[in-house]
Amino acid sequence: MKMKKMFAVMMVAIMLLGMGQAVQAVEGRGGFMGFIAGCCFGMRAGGQYNEGKDIHWREWCRLIPVAGYVIAIWDGVDGAQGITEADYAEQYGSMYF
Repeated sequence: MKMKKMFAVMMVAIMLLGMGQAVQAVEGRGGFMGFIAGCCFGMRAGGQYNEGKDIHWREWCRLIPVAGYVIAIWDGVDGAQGITEADYAEQYGSMYF
């Protein structure tokens, strides 16, 4: 039980530190949404969010318990087929990729 509390306190501290840096962000990116993007979707999505890209709906669906597995398999199939980021940008637009 102590480990859960320590983890929660650590996450709040990291979030508050990130929110303080959002004030200094040039484009208004970073902060809480940058934290969520990096924490939930990985460092690539967090970095791209901070560069001005939006988070794609397939990445948001990963947060839904059962649908997340379906999307993960879908992403795996796309990866096995050799789809690149340029292909995603052509299909979904450069706003996401």
